[in-house]
Amino acid sequence: MQEIKCPNCGEVFVVDESGYAQIVQQVRDKEFDKELRRREEELAGKQESELRLLRLEQKQEYDDALAKKETELQKRDQLIARLQAQISGTETEKKLAVAEVVSEKDRELSEKTTEITALKSQLANKATENELKEQALQKQYEEKLKMKDEQIEYYKDFKARQSTKMIGESLEQHCLNQFNALRMTAFPNAYFEKDNDARTGSKGDFIFREAADGVEFISIMFEMKNEMDETATKHKNEDFLKELDKDRREKKCEYAVLVSLLEIDNELYNNGIVDMSYRYEKMYVIRPQFFIPMITLLRNAALNSLQYRRELELARHQQVDILRFEENMNTFKEGFARNYRIASERFKTAIDEIDKTITHLQKTKDALLASENNLRLANHKAEDLSIKRLTKNAPSVKAMFDELKKEESEN
Repeated sequence: MQEIKCPNCGEVFVVDESGYAQIVQQVRDKEFDKELRRREEELAGKQESELRLLRLEQKQEYDDALAKKETELQKRDQLIARLQAQISGTETEKKLAVAEVVSEKDRELSEKTTEITALKSQLANKATENELKEQALQKQYEEKLKMKDEQIEYYKDFKARQSTKMIGESLEQHCLNQFNALRMTAFPNAYFEKDNDARTGSKGDFIFREAADGVEFISIMFEMKNEMDETATKHKNEDFLKELDKDRREKKCEYAVLVSLLEIDNELYNNGIVDMSYRYEKMYVIRPQFFIPMITLLRNAALNSLQYRRELELARHQQVDILRFEENMNTFKEGFARNYRIASERFKTAIDEIDKTITHLQKTKDALLASENNLRLANHKAEDLSIKRLTKNAPSVKAMFDELKKEESEN
């Protein structure tokens, strides 16, 4: 809610935001109409002053020419008077002299009359020419006033029908319509769509890209900005450049262009394309009428460098191929070295195991040979075994064997 104090009675009354906005709009419209009438009066006064000065110049030139001719005629009249006073002698001489002088005077008068007629004709022509210039100047002023009136009425109507958000959207739609009108003829292979990727936290309005033979040679990030005169906080173009540069880098675009209707009275932006590269790399600010020319300008400049881009892309691919070859070679070397190392380790392990087996077999062989020798000795001992030997140191056993032998012999 807003409080408003009456300047006459001093009474304070409260209105809502809508009513307050309408009152502010009425005050603005009155001030705008007042300023418009003042500008019209200034233009009319300036035109009237120029016309008055032109008429004064024409009258002065005409008066100067007539005064000059009158002075010359007065000098001729004085000369005739002096000649007539000097004439003496016979009446015939006087008549001849007078006739000669009169004839000369008539001739000179005739010449002067002709000159005056020519001068009047020139003055008339010049007056006609000045009148035509005056009419042309009048028409030019009228056309300018008409254009101003039409432009004022257009913006009045535009602002009356649109909200702040709608104006911004209308500017975007205006640029999109301009591009679509030329898309199939001037940009048949180009990409120009809304930037809907806000994963990084922000996004531009439109992205323009174009490629040839798979090589992208131009990319532009566009941002469209506008606001109504009633907006409480007036924005400047520089307020949006940092964010636009960030969007350009995140979306990997080469150029960034701000299409703006902000700071409508700033002549820097009204005179044409403004290069902001001293603040942000490859950044430009333009009015909507330079939207298509800006795309054409940057695109044609990029086309001139397309051959160099292709060669650079080819060299980059060749470099990538070389890097991949080196990577594959290194991978093969590393794999081969690893397999060789593993095989070598396993081969050494196998050799060691074989050596261990040979040593074990040699020990087994030696053990078997030792057993064979012991068996041979045992065999020899078995062959040498007899009862006599067994009972040599055992008389009781010997007696038993003798008894058994005796019984066998008796039977």
